[in-house]
Amino acid sequence: MKSHITNLGALAKIDGHLDPSEMQFIVSIGRKNGMRPSEVRDLLANAGKVEPQLPTNDSDRFDQIYDLVEMMLADGIVDETEMDFCINMAARLGFKETIVGVLVRKISLGVKDGQSREHIKMEAQSFFNS
Repeated sequence: MKSHITNLGALAKIDGHLDPSEMQFIVSIGRKNGMRPSEVRDLLANAGKVEPQLPTNDSDRFDQIYDLVEMMLADGIVDETEMDFCINMAARLGFKETIVGVLVRKISLGVKDGQSREHIKMEAQSFFNS
């Protein structure tokens, strides 16, 4: 979970600052996973110094990308740099480069349309191992 928070922090900081809504979102993800807000803030402060631990299966990879995309949408502004970061992270997580852009945009549109995580995950299954 700590590497997940660190990755979310890297996305949040990519536009040069940590927006209060982004910080609140990251803290809420940490809290849902049993972390105290102070622990999350400490991880974010050290995000640049930690080597991330990447997920090893498609379901966990999807969850990581889903949270990154949801994070990107948290401040209501979709910055191209943030979109590119999500796409790059998807590739680094092991999704094929030919599908990462489509996958990230599919998640983004699903979140904006209010679809559940499970529905979007089911729709995205065709991208796994393809």
